[in-house]
Amino acid sequence: MKRSLAIVWLVMACFGKSAAQEVINPVLSGFYPDPSICRAGNDYYLVVSSFAYYPGLPIFHSTDLVNWKPLGGALNRPEQLNLDGAGISRGLFAPSIHYHNGIFYIVCTLVDKGGNFVITATNPQGPWSNPVWLPEVDGIDPSLYFDADGKAFIVYNSVPPDNRSLYDGHRTIRINEFDPVNLKVISDNRILINGGTDISKKPVWIEAPHIIKKDGWYYLICAEGGTAYNHSEVVFRSRSLLNPFIPYDKNPILTQRHLDPKRPHPVTTAGHADFVQTPAGDWWAVFLACRPYQGDFYNTGRETFIAPVQWQSDGWPVINPGFETVQYRYPIPAAYDPVIPRLGGNYVFRDEFDAKELSRRYTFLRTVRTSWYRIHAGALHLSLLPETCRGTSNPAFIALRQPHLEGEVSTAVRFTPAGGNEKAGLLLFQNELHYYYLCLTQLDGKPHVALYKGPGNGRGEQPDSLLAAAPVRVGRKSPLYLKAEARGSTYNFLFARKPGKWESLATGVDAKFLSTQVARGFVGVMYALYATSEGRASVREAAFDWVETRSYDAVYGQQQ
Repeated sequence: MKRSLAIVWLVMACFGKSAAQEVINPVLSGFYPDPSICRAGNDYYLVVSSFAYYPGLPIFHSTDLVNWKPLGGALNRPEQLNLDGAGISRGLFAPSIHYHNGIFYIVCTLVDKGGNFVITATNPQGPWSNPVWLPEVDGIDPSLYFDADGKAFIVYNSVPPDNRSLYDGHRTIRINEFDPVNLKVISDNRILINGGTDISKKPVWIEAPHIIKKDGWYYLICAEGGTAYNHSEVVFRSRSLLNPFIPYDKNPILTQRHLDPKRPHPVTTAGHADFVQTPAGDWWAVFLACRPYQGDFYNTGRETFIAPVQWQSDGWPVINPGFETVQYRYPIPAAYDPVIPRLGGNYVFRDEFDAKELSRRYTFLRTVRTSWYRIHAGALHLSLLPETCRGTSNPAFIALRQPHLEGEVSTAVRFTPAGGNEKAGLLLFQNELHYYYLCLTQLDGKPHVALYKGPGNGRGEQPDSLLAAAPVRVGRKSPLYLKAEARGSTYNFLFARKPGKWESLATGVDAKFLSTQVARGFVGVMYALYATSEGRASVREAAFDWVETRSYDAVYGQQQ
């Protein structure tokens, strides 16, 4: 029986309505990388990278750093964001969000298509302005700083001096003065940091800069080491933006690269941080990190974590004070609100498609320019587009992030394929070549449930591999139920002809094929409802009656 709410969610009893004063990591589970945060009064706003996904630049709101609500993407109009032709790990890199004199600013980089830009809004829920391009900012990871004297600046990762690299990964942090009213650069750039904390040691990829002023010092925090296993966060300071910035002699202030990789429930690749101060005067850092299931293998991408910041007696900050390992829980004077759907910890998210609009949890692949989906009669209808997930356009693809190493996703699809090119079902997607597709299609002239595997690295001209198939009967009133189970290093794929009567189609399927270690890039696995006619014109639709994701990683306790 259909539920009356469009989105049905359940908080596990291990958290439930508990008054426990703690925050649980990651606060945004699944592919939510490069977080930046700001505070406006008692409200916090956080933005993350979205690469080739649309709407661009997802924004989240919280009043306590514990409960987070998605507000949607800042770039949600086609005239704001052209992602046509972008590879999955291109598009929008590393945004930074700021609040100043009643206006919200986001600066970001659209790689390959325009470079750096700024957008503004008086309400973070939008509408946000169209991008104003900043051609003088030659690099990535821009961030704004508003000084007490009324001046504003933009800092960013850029090329080495004279564009001559001393070693692979040699970069600089540069600064320009910025006009926040007319939204333009008004000075030549200056180099703040050349190479990193100690150029004699050839540090790589100094990036993600943010400036904070405290007790008369300008602090510059940056990521260093590359956004992988050797990732870290480092800090510099100066009495003036015109004077040299001196590195902290105990850098890095956050990293996990030196720890035993065999430790239980490891958190790795921590870095790319941003600081925020609470109204009570406490400091916290948001940063990206990963949760591998084995070695350096993870499918959930780079996620958003949070940890306290402690300012030492010598004036330097340290993230995660008192611990070497990033913690899954930190005490905080706030509790989880059972009314707010969860984005971290164990939870169930179920959508019955009873609302007029899609939940803000969903994302599309590249810019949506035509109305190829609709919600009607309690179902999500997708047109069978000729575009496929292997291309660089906008396919009929509506996705949720894989939130945990352990969990499952399921759906019910009603669709009668007219040929082998017509497919509709559940896609586990990492990039254009690395995916598994559990779908309803036609084989040998008859409907089948089938599991396909993408071609993998260096095999873009190769067809998908058919891993398993079973004949089924289909009809407009007879949905086929599909399920994928994540089990760390493997996936299981199941189907059912009747509710709850699951049959195994393939078990122990290699999840490492969808890992960042194998597929590369900067994203994580998406669970997508996906339909395609594979290059041929079609006027047909597939209907999805519901979708559900369940998360139950052991580190958070057992499901109840």
